Amino acid sequence: MPDVYGILNTASRALLTQQKAIDITGQNIANVNTPGYSRQRVVMQPSTPINFEPGQMGTGVKAAEIERIFDRYIGGQINRESMNRGQWEAAHGALERIEVVFDETSGVGLEDALNAFWSAWQDLLNNPGGYPERTVLAAKSDTLVRTFNSMATHLRQIQEDYDRNISGTLDEINQMAAQIGDLNHKISQVEVTGLNANDYRDQRDLLLKDLSNLIDLTSFEDDAGQVTVLVGDGKPLVQSPNTWQLNTQTNAFGLQNVVWQDGSGAAVDITAAISGGQLKGWLDVRDGHAPDYISRLDTLAQTIVVEVNRLHQSGYGIATDLVSGMPVSGQDFFVAAGTTAASMAVNPDILNDVNRIAAATTAADVPGDNRNAVAIASLQTQATMSGGSASFSDFFNALVGRVGSDVRHASVNAEHEAAMVAQLENYRESVAGVSLDEEMINLVKYQHAYEAAARVITSVDEMLDTILNMA
Repeated sequence: MPDVYGILNTASRALLTQQKAIDITGQNIANVNTPGYSRQRVVMQPSTPINFEPGQMGTGVKAAEIERIFDRYIGGQINRESMNRGQWEAAHGALERIEVVFDETSGVGLEDALNAFWSAWQDLLNNPGGYPERTVLAAKSDTLVRTFNSMATHLRQIQEDYDRNISGTLDEINQMAAQIGDLNHKISQVEVTGLNANDYRDQRDLLLKDLSNLIDLTSFEDDAGQVTVLVGDGKPLVQSPNTWQLNTQTNAFGLQNVVWQDGSGAAVDITAAISGGQLKGWLDVRDGHAPDYISRLDTLAQTIVVEVNRLHQSGYGIATDLVSGMPVSGQDFFVAAGTTAASMAVNPDILNDVNRIAAATTAADVPGDNRNAVAIASLQTQATMSGGSASFSDFFNALVGRVGSDVRHASVNAEHEAAMVAQLENYRESVAGVSLDEEMINLVKYQHAYEAAARVITSVDEMLDTILNMA
C-alpha cells in the first residue's frame, strides 16, 4: 500500500537513476576524442507498478541498461574499405620508392648514361686512333654499367625491405588476433550476466578495423557475441576460444611467403590468397612490379652486351698481340657472362688498356679505320628491342613510363579509398560519435531531474517531521 515511504523510495530510485545518467554523460564527454569510442546512454524504464485503489500506481524509474550507440553495418563497410585503402597506400609508397630509382631529372640517370656511352663512340669514330677519345669511352662505359648495377641493387633492396615489412606485419597481425581473442573472452564473461560489455566491444571493433588495414579479413559475430575472424581463403585467425598464427616460409626466390599454422604444426601457404590490406600491396610490389622492372632492365642490359660484343669481336684495336704482333681482335667489350643489370661489367682488359677497343674493321687499316666504331655507334638508333620494334632508348623510356603509370594508378586508388574511408568514418561519427553540445544538453536535463528528485526527498522528509511531531 503506497505511503510516505513509498514516495521516498520512488524519489530515491529517481535520484540514483539520474545520477547514473550523469555518470554516463561524463563518460561520453571524457571520451570525446578517444578513437573508436561509441557513445553510451542509460535506457530508462518505469519501475514495476503496484495495484492500488482506485488503480495501478507507478513506483518511479529504473535504469534498465547502459546502451551502446553504433551501426553494425557501417563498421563492416569501414573494414572492407580499410582493406582496400591499406593495399593501395602500401603499393603507392613502395612504387614511389621504385620511381626514384628511375628518376631521370637529376642528370645522372640511365638515359643520360646511355646517351653519354653512344656519344663517346661517336667521338671515337671521328678520331679512331685518339687516346683521349678511347679513355673517355672506357670511362663512360664504366659509368653505364655502374648505373645498371646501381639500379638493379636498389630494386633488389626495395624487394628485401618490403619482404622484411611483411614479416614484421605478421607479428602485428598475430598480436592483434591474440587481443581480439582475449576481448572475446572478456565480453563473454560480462554479457553472460546480462550486462553490456560496451567498452570491450569498442576495443574489439577498433582492433578489427586496424587489422583490416593490414590484411583482408572476413568477420562475423555469433549469438554469444563472439567474433570469428577469417583471413586469406577462409583460414580462421580467431574463432573463440582459439586463435591461430600467421608465419613466414622462405620461397624459391629467397623471399618470405605467408603461411597459416593449422595448430598441428603444418603450414599452409596463403600468400596467393591474400587479397587486401598492406600485405597485399607489398606483395604486389615485391612479387609483381619489382621483378617485372628488374626483368625488363635485365633484357635491356643483355641486349646491349650481346649486340656491342657481337660487333666488337669482329673488329681490331690499336694494341698488338704479343705473340703474332698483329692488332688485337676477337675481344668482348663487355664481360660476356654479365648479361643482367646487376652483373653487367666492362671487360677488365679494355679498362686496363683502352687501345684494345676495336674501332677498325680490318687489321690493315689500323689505326685510321673507324668502320667498326661506326657500326657500334649506329646501334643507338637501331630497332634491336621488343622484337625489332624499338631502340634501346625507346625501350627504356617505355619502362620509365610504365613505372610512372603504375605509380599514378596506385596514387589515384589510394586517394579514392582514403576518401571512402573518411566518408564512412564521418557517417559513423554522426551515429556513434560524441557531440559535446548534445551531451551538455543531456547533462543539464539529468541535473534538473536529479535536483527535482532531491526536492521530493526533502519534501518527504518534511512530511515525516510533521507526522513525528503529531505523535
